[in-house]
Amino acid sequence: MDSEQLGLTEIASRDNIRAYVAELIGTMLFVLIGTGAVIATGGGDLVAIALAHGIGIAVMVYATASYSGGHLNPAVTLAMIVTRNIKVAPGCVYMLMQFLGAVLATSLLYAILFNEVGNLTNFGAHGINQLALGEGGALLLELLLTAALVSVIFAVAVSKKGFGVAAPLAIGLTVVIIHLIAVPMTGASVNPARTFGPALISNAFDSFWVYVLGPGIGAIAAGLLYHHLFRAGNEAEEETEEEVAEAEEAEEPAETA
Repeated sequence: MDSEQLGLTEIASRDNIRAYVAELIGTMLFVLIGTGAVIATGGGDLVAIALAHGIGIAVMVYATASYSGGHLNPAVTLAMIVTRNIKVAPGCVYMLMQFLGAVLATSLLYAILFNEVGNLTNFGAHGINQLALGEGGALLLELLLTAALVSVIFAVAVSKKGFGVAAPLAIGLTVVIIHLIAVPMTGASVNPARTFGPALISNAFDSFWVYVLGPGIGAIAAGLLYHHLFRAGNEAEEETEEEVAEAEEAEEPAETA
């Protein structure tokens, strides 16, 4: 691949810089909302935590979609890279901004809250508990749930037959469901940046690899499945519809003067 195909020639374009800033701010605010809910409830209110993450991501996707596509998640960006919805170089900067945004969010909470309050939940850090079957079970759960999330994103936001302006609501609802399922087992990451910020501030890197590898594999699998199966089917259907329309136009009798 040459520099143009990798996106190196446009990595510092005005549009891309605007997109990077959108990903930075959007991820920062999402993580601030999500981890803030975990800290405020002491990690004990499942519904509040799920709603905070789901509503938070929906609002932030609405806020950033027109600038960057509203990825706000390195796993989502990785899926976009492998399906060529974004070039490699800008995609890597997206992921860097997402991780940085998560660190900034947790740093702000560290500056705002008494350390004793934040330390009760390691500032919202993820961890595997007794309901999950060790790191293997946690890895599989994070993989499957990330694949589900990315599948929804491709179906409602990437597909030409998606939900349009309603797409962020579908994505947010999916995140709510994921948290209701997985918070008691893994903390429900499905977003390596969301895990990284609190882990860095609290030095809570136990099983961190699970929250990177699981979402990464799940996102790639879901992205490739959509790209090679469902997207191909949609394009074939669209071509058939276009052919039918053209045939109908050709059959219409020419207007006489």
